[in-house]
Amino acid sequence: MKEKNINMTEGNPVKLLLLFSIPMLIGNVFQQMYNLADSIIVGRFIGSDALASIGTTGPISFFFFAICNGIGSGGGIIVSQFFGRGDKSRVRNCIINTAYIMIVLPIIVGAIAFFLAEPILHLLKVPETIINDSINYLRISCIGLFFVSMYNYVSSMLRALGDSKTPLYFLIFACLLNVGLDILFIKAFSMGVVGVGIATVIAQLISGGFCLIFAIKTNSFFKFESKDFFVNYSIMRDIVKIGIPMSFQFSLIAISCMALQAVVNSFGPIAVAAFTATGKIEEFVHLPYQTLSAALSTFCGQNYGAKKIDRMILGYRKSMMIMTIFTVAVIPIFQFFSNEITAIFVDNSEVIKIGGKALQISSLFYFALGTIYTVRGILYGAGDSIFSFLNGIVEVIGRFTIPILLTSWFGIGVFGIWWSVGIVWVVSAIVAFYRYVVIRKRLNKMVNQIGAS
Repeated sequence: MKEKNINMTEGNPVKLLLLFSIPMLIGNVFQQMYNLADSIIVGRFIGSDALASIGTTGPISFFFFAICNGIGSGGGIIVSQFFGRGDKSRVRNCIINTAYIMIVLPIIVGAIAFFLAEPILHLLKVPETIINDSINYLRISCIGLFFVSMYNYVSSMLRALGDSKTPLYFLIFACLLNVGLDILFIKAFSMGVVGVGIATVIAQLISGGFCLIFAIKTNSFFKFESKDFFVNYSIMRDIVKIGIPMSFQFSLIAISCMALQAVVNSFGPIAVAAFTATGKIEEFVHLPYQTLSAALSTFCGQNYGAKKIDRMILGYRKSMMIMTIFTVAVIPIFQFFSNEITAIFVDNSEVIKIGGKALQISSLFYFALGTIYTVRGILYGAGDSIFSFLNGIVEVIGRFTIPILLTSWFGIGVFGIWWSVGIVWVVSAIVAFYRYVVIRKRLNKMVNQIGAS
């Protein structure tokens, strides 16, 4: 079988970015279909309280997943740099050493998260009407953390090699399985929210396991020899050096989302349901930005390893162009059809009214959101770990302070939640672009040194 790895150090940057992005975008859409299926089936078949109970666990699940995902992403960046450099032996050794970390870390984090689930949910003041379902769903998610991490580890390694197609195939299968199991466990077995959680874990297990087996059988970089299995402390140090700040960033963002969720919870179940619905919708808005960012990260990682700095800068500029075109196209949709979009998830008229207005507010800030993701792509590809700290700190400070200021002190009320989200995006975008200017000077210096040699 022909390998699907793409060498991004040569050829047209726009074509390469799109060839890499399109399968990954499709895959990300199917991954979000997990959550979409959960939300629609739960909201329609069980009720808005059940939907709220799942939604309120999201930031907490993301926090614990982020700890593991940062390490996997860090390993992917190092792999892409070795691949761009043409060092096949180190590529395989880096894949193995990342696996060593990713086997142990999710088990430890998942066990801790399982026992902390109930006190954290009480700390966030989750309404009593949904607290029991929230605890059950979160604990099931903690059990499945290892399987989520396994899939994301394998997909990170493959994408670092330019293969965005293989992860797609198994996500499509897992999505279809997840939808089928949702309906089976809820309608046939009357398992409620617990059934939804179990269905998702089973789908993630199959997706991750099959993706790993397929990679081992078809990709030459997963055909390991005995020499590839030695513990390379130098590579592990580099993985941790990049991965820990990324975990820190993702975790701080998750903590900031928990703080925001606590503010949302204070407005009651209707607000929680509206926030959950708009969150699910905007996950799809994030997807093209996330996909472009991941494609740019791989593109820049490979070219950074090959010392083709000019191509990194060109890739960044083309990505900004693509991001701007998408943003200009999508904003009018949310301005004119926000109620109709919200009604896909719930049939409660009050929830639809709040959610529709909320989408109109947040969509005004999508260009800032896209800027964050695009800048993140080039900085991650260059192995910039400082940006992760900066971005995480900005997010946590903004979401701890601005929602309270807008909803309480300035009297904006419930809609201050979504205004605060947009303002945080703007501040984060400014910080991200400033960091890019700093790193750009370092990259220009590398160009001059390469030219002189």
